[in-house]
Amino acid sequence: MSKLTTEQKEALARWAAEGASLNEIQDRLKSEFSFTLTYLDTRMLLLELGVSIKQPIKEAPVAPAEVPMLTAAAEPVAVGAGAITLTVDAAPVQGAMVSGSVTFSDGKTAGWHLDQNGALGLRPPVPGYQPPVADVPVFQEKLEQELQRAGF
Repeated sequence: MSKLTTEQKEALARWAAEGASLNEIQDRLKSEFSFTLTYLDTRMLLLELGVSIKQPIKEAPVAPAEVPMLTAAAEPVAVGAGAITLTVDAAPVQGAMVSGSVTFSDGKTAGWHLDQNGALGLRPPVPGYQPPVADVPVFQEKLEQELQRAGF
């Protein structure tokens, strides 16, 4: 199957050892050697030559700072001038996997939802409303914790 020269085979092995992905090797074969292969043919070539792709090392996730979680029954945690409270609806709004509401430290309450693709949406109390900047990471963390507790 392989019509590569010894130098080309060595270059291919070097690219793999340097951490190139299968797609990158396929692209480099084409750009540097004018050797066009399909993805599957590239994979078969690597197998034939005994070259393995290095798998990227996945870093352990960094644990977020501990922030008390809020639910409808929990005590609000003070942030800025007010507190942030988060609730989850018993039945999600139409088109959402899960929904609820959040009251930000400025006292404004907005609806939130996660759609079928996992995208977060915020329904502001008035058009153009932006929650206080310091509230956003707290809201996101509380939402993540509440969703994990609910099994999402």
